[in-house]
Amino acid sequence: MSSVKIEFKDLSKRYKDVLAVSNFSAQVQSGRVTGFLGPNGAGKSTALRCLLGLVNPTGGSAEINGGSYSQLVEPIHKVGAVLDSRGFHPGLTAKQNLKIMASASQINFSRIDEVLELVDLAGAANKRTKGFSLGMKQRLSLAIAMLGDPEILILD
Repeated sequence: MSSVKIEFKDLSKRYKDVLAVSNFSAQVQSGRVTGFLGPNGAGKSTALRCLLGLVNPTGGSAEINGGSYSQLVEPIHKVGAVLDSRGFHPGLTAKQNLKIMASASQINFSRIDEVLELVDLAGAANKRTKGFSLGMKQRLSLAIAMLGDPEILILD
């Protein structure tokens, strides 16, 4: 039987006069791939930002393993997230960007080559990211999200 990994309970978020998320409730079970579908402005990204503690909800809650993201011990090993493809320095190589993240999180550098292989960027490991195509930037963002070998991946 699958356990609940992610739960939104009556989540709401208001920005001044704009209600971005209104009483959203959902559960994501362990071992499942789940997508949130809706038009632009429906609140999908806002709900994920609430889940990751980047935005405080106006009401309700968004929980991972029964608690808030801020309560996770070693969150890089629990949750990896790709919210956009701008989370790295364009003047550094793919490998250098990953080394910074690995160092900050005390992750063994051997994991860098593993994630570059997983996202098919091993051949571009020593190239500066400013020359990367959008697809390559997205794959590097995914590599960064997977660096801690997380249980949960959140892709926006």
